[in-house]
Amino acid sequence: GSIVSIPIETIEVNPFQPRTHFDPVQLNELVESIRIHGIIQPITVRKMGFDKFQLISGERRLQASKIVGLKQIPTYVRAANDQAMLELALIENLHRSDLNPIEVAIGFKRLVDECQINMDELGTRVGKERSTVTNYIRLLKLPPEIQIGIRDNLVSMGHARALINLEHIEQQIDIYKECISKGLSVREVEKLVQLFQNKKQSGKKKME
Repeated sequence: GSIVSIPIETIEVNPFQPRTHFDPVQLNELVESIRIHGIIQPITVRKMGFDKFQLISGERRLQASKIVGLKQIPTYVRAANDQAMLELALIENLHRSDLNPIEVAIGFKRLVDECQINMDELGTRVGKERSTVTNYIRLLKLPPEIQIGIRDNLVSMGHARALINLEHIEQQIDIYKECISKGLSVREVEKLVQLFQNKKQSGKKKME
């Protein structure tokens, strides 16, 4: 748990880093903050050998520190295998405030699939209810067009959760497009979904 200062040049990047793009404005803001205040939150690395470390979490802080020209950086040094590396990087990424629901869903899904973490344990590790984690992961079952709409904030997660209840992709996309064109509320989308479902039940009864 102690913090040590190590040379930046001895730290290699994390090959499991789930975040591949850094907003240039936010990165520049962090650069200026580090110039004025230094590193507030240490990065985390694992020891790979004599004077050799690998980043576990804190890539944006590391990149900003390099831009500032720092030679040393405050660090937590941990022992971690490759799976633990991925898990730590993903969990740190999920605690960012600027993630859209699809990014969160992908992060949760990777933790389940690649780190073999069950839903109950995952909820505990990220500080969320199991049902919340499940609702996020279900978003990935929606067609790509709707996932992009969620990512780009064209519709909310509430809209998406209503659309998931429709069995057919064509119906999901039809209501999604109507939601965009008419600016429907979540409640209005829920009513449309219910209407489709009622029609389906009525059709089944007639066939019987």
